[in-house]
Amino acid sequence: MRGRTVLITGGSAGIGRETAIRLAQLGATVIIAARDEARGRRVVEEIRTGDGAGDAAWVRLDLASRASIRACADEVLARWDRLDVLVNNAAVICAERLETEDGFEQTLGVNHLGHFLLTSLLVERLARSSPARIVNLSSTLHWFVPFGLDFADLQSRRGYDGLVAYARSKLANVCFTRELARRLDPARVTANSLCPGMVDTRQAGGRGSPGTIGMAAELARPFSLSPAAGARAVVRLASSPALAGRSGGHWLMGFPALASWAASDRAAACRLWDASDALVRQGSAGRAWPAGC
Repeated sequence: MRGRTVLITGGSAGIGRETAIRLAQLGATVIIAARDEARGRRVVEEIRTGDGAGDAAWVRLDLASRASIRACADEVLARWDRLDVLVNNAAVICAERLETEDGFEQTLGVNHLGHFLLTSLLVERLARSSPARIVNLSSTLHWFVPFGLDFADLQSRRGYDGLVAYARSKLANVCFTRELARRLDPARVTANSLCPGMVDTRQAGGRGSPGTIGMAAELARPFSLSPAAGARAVVRLASSPALAGRSGGHWLMGFPALASWAASDRAAACRLWDASDALVRQGSAGRAWPAGC
């Protein structure tokens, strides 16, 4: 990875932190994009002074804010003349229905819409740095939405369950990845989705979530992988020469895996793309995506 630049959302903790450390050890310049400056700078310092003394930097990114996403993209484009890998890793699970500052349901807003917008703002730089890669972290929980996304209620206003909302956002990640891969030339930029396995990131428990989310997190914790173990598959998709040119796939840990029927529905993926594009570009001309459906 020497001479390559990697941006990791949510790179200040959990899988993102471990991915950043490992890719820096492989020689990459790592950009930690995260909300928490103190934690982000600690990871940067850890990379700079740890094994291999890698190169890293922190940039502020709040995926619940379109303004923050645009500011982050502007900073990245101004500071780095190439971007070889984008790892869309950050995610939230919310026990109750919350909204972002732009009025989106928070789980969908952060996990899908925020990454959709960030990717759109950086995709031209990725293409100019080709061959480049986009890795979108999803979850096997996307299978728990068997009938697909409810386009009449993407914002979960008619009823909210935290685990259901999370599963829907992870389905959106896979649909977005597949449609993105169809729109990009795989010789220049590849896009793949990945479930890293059941990883103990303290994601749900860290929010003090009551009810089904907190209970599920506690029950799963003894059987979960460490963040370092979960990061191995992310690092492989981001860096392995054996995977050059492979695009549009879904991966479970380090292996190719089947996506759900709902995630394989191209008409639904196109519909999600159009709906997402309309939402994130409200009041802004934005930048053009590659031509597609």
